[in-house]
This record gives sequence, structure tokens and C-alpha cells, in this order.
Amino acid sequence: MRWLEISVRVPTELADNIAEILSRYAPNGIAYDYGPVEADDADWERPRRPPPVLTVRAYLPMVGDWETARQRIEEGFWHLRQILPFPPPQFRELDETSWEEAWKAHYDVLRVGPFVIKPSWRTARLEPGDLLIELDPGMAFGTGTHPTTRMCLQALAEWLRPGDRILDLGTGSGILAIAAARRGAGRVWALDIDPVAVQVARENVERNGVADRVEVIQGSLEEARALGEQFDGIVANIVAPVIGRFCEQGIAHLLRPGGWIVVSGFFQGEQEGTVRQALEAAGLTVARRWAEESWVALGARRGMEARYAP
Repeated sequence: MRWLEISVRVPTELADNIAEILSRYAPNGIAYDYGPVEADDADWERPRRPPPVLTVRAYLPMVGDWETARQRIEEGFWHLRQILPFPPPQFRELDETSWEEAWKAHYDVLRVGPFVIKPSWRTARLEPGDLLIELDPGMAFGTGTHPTTRMCLQALAEWLRPGDRILDLGTGSGILAIAAARRGAGRVWALDIDPVAVQVARENVERNGVADRVEVIQGSLEEARALGEQFDGIVANIVAPVIGRFCEQGIAHLLRPGGWIVVSGFFQGEQEGTVRQALEAAGLTVARRWAEESWVALGARRGMEARYAP
């Protein structure tokens, strides 16, 4: 079989937008290429932070109506480029052997706070206190590359306490649920409406050996409410309109008094203001703000005075 490699070099904050378009037609997941490692760096597998620009790659099998799939990918990029400009994609044909080596070559080890995220075929040199997450690529999002995912990971590192009961809404790859378990959560419920994401998240949960504490469920807020639980913490890395809707539908009541919620997936400015108003209207007090590039995450608590921290 021959494969069509599609690569796009974009700012880091656009990576998941590009990946979302590619994932509709690429059955083997999305690769994030952070660029070459410095020649004088002997420890090339040392976890590192992502650069401001990276290359997103996907591999389209050249079978069936693949030319139509390529056309639709280009159309999707064109529409996205009207909002957020980025260079046109590059295309390259590969045979089976070249493809197997190519897609693995672009996954590296990544550090976000205490979390070290790596694909299964890499090795990582861990330091005391490091929390390892093994996350293979799949057709679901959340690899630690996008700023919103990194801010949510940082929030878990700061706010989660051992034994906490955590709800992860829109789990994607399961990265935040796994991170919560690694951080010491007593129980984690990870929900997503996408059946593909649910499958990928379950596989990643099993791979990381946390299935005894992480339950992956297909669904959203209604299914979370049906669990009959009050959570110590909730994390929702989604988009501003969905966060606003969750607030209107009573997400705050799923938190125990003093419990916290971290939300991300929106830009600073108008979107941030809208989310802040929704949280406050739900009876939550914004207590923390994380910002990276143009993206923002907000942390809020229920039923207690919480001083806002920039």
C-alpha cells in the first residue's frame, strides 16, 4: 500500500485545529513534529517543552476514493485559513516501509510540569517526582502539545489533592484523566460524546495501568449527573459555548462545597469574559487564571470566598 503524507507547519496553538481536520480522513492518528534535536544534546530523549511552531502530520492511505479525501482536507484548510492564516500543506507519497518509520519518527517525549508524556516506543529518563504518561497517537485529541491541554495539566498539578474524586468532561485521548490518577486522585470519571475518543481513552487508561481508578464513559453532563456523585474537582477542556451551557445546566451542583473546576479551550478577551460571567452566574468564584499565548484557563471554586489570582 502507498500512503500520502500531509504536513502543515503552524503555530502551536493551531495544532489541534489542523489535527481535527486531518483526523476525519487519517485512520492512524496525527503526528506532531517538534523539530530536530540539537546536535550537541547527547540525551536526545530528555523531556522538553514544545516550541512555538511545529509541524502537524497525517498519513492518508491511497486506496479507494482517497483523492476526494485529499480535496476535502484542502477545503477544510482553506476555510480555516480565512480565520487564522497558516502556510499551505505539503504532500509526499510513501510506500509501506517508509510510512511505518515516518509516522513514529515525529513523536517525542514532552514535559508539562511534573508530567512526562511519551509514546510507547520512546524511552524517557525520569527524575524524582516525575509522573509518567504513556500516550500513543490515535484519532482523539489531547497530547500535551496544545496550550489548553498544558494549562489543564498545570492546574491538576497545582490543585488536585491525593484522594480527590475527579470528573473529566470531554476527555479526548484521556490525558487529563490519566494525569489526575497519576497525581493521586482516588477516582476519576472521564466522559466524551465521541465513541472514537472513548475507545482511545480506554486504551490509554489501560496502557497506563490506571483502569482501577479511571472509568471512561460515553456521554456528557447528563451522564455525569446520572452518576450521583459530588466531585472534588472537575476539568473541562472544551470550548466557550459548551462551558457556558454546562454552567446554565447546573455543573456547579456536581461539586462538593469548596470543590473546584478548571475550564479551558477559549481565547483571552471576549471569550474569557463570557466564560468568567458564566462561572460567576453559576455561583462559582474565579480563583485562578492561567494564560499561554492567546489561550486561557480559569479555575473557580464553589461555596467559599476565593481571592482572584492572576
